[in-house]
Amino acid sequence: MKQLLDLQQAIRAAMQTEKDAMDFYRLAAQKMTDPEASCRFAQLAREERQHAYSFFNVYRGGDIHSFEEFLAEPPNTGSDWWAALKQLEAAGFAEKAALRLAIEQEHGLEKTLREAAEQVDSPEVKAIYLANASSTRNHCRSIEKEYAEKYGELKSC
Repeated sequence: MKQLLDLQQAIRAAMQTEKDAMDFYRLAAQKMTDPEASCRFAQLAREERQHAYSFFNVYRGGDIHSFEEFLAEPPNTGSDWWAALKQLEAAGFAEKAALRLAIEQEHGLEKTLREAAEQVDSPEVKAIYLANASSTRNHCRSIEKEYAEKYGELKSC
């Protein structure tokens, strides 16, 4: 039973991390002055929402009654994503810095998801972690491509 509880805690944490990323992209999209960058971040927010939903579908904890209720919660001001957003705001919210930060955050998230997948025995949950890690890699690459088109190459993914 303890393993199930630990698994559910890991799924809940992964779901929260995806929501943190979604909140980052949604709020950053609103602050962007470049329409293409804003559109890219809005799309990433929608994709992070889907990632969170994939974890919600296997979550068995009793603290979330609906996915929409979970999404309606205020942003997690203790997350790395939130801290990064606030740092950008304090520096005047340069879009170049936002893109670079998004690349770094996505790279770190992919690593975390892949490490978590290695710790999970459930094939269903492992598959979700790995699918999200692959999608996260694609996010990183698409942001990196946009960064390179606008500012020159930046390699991290």
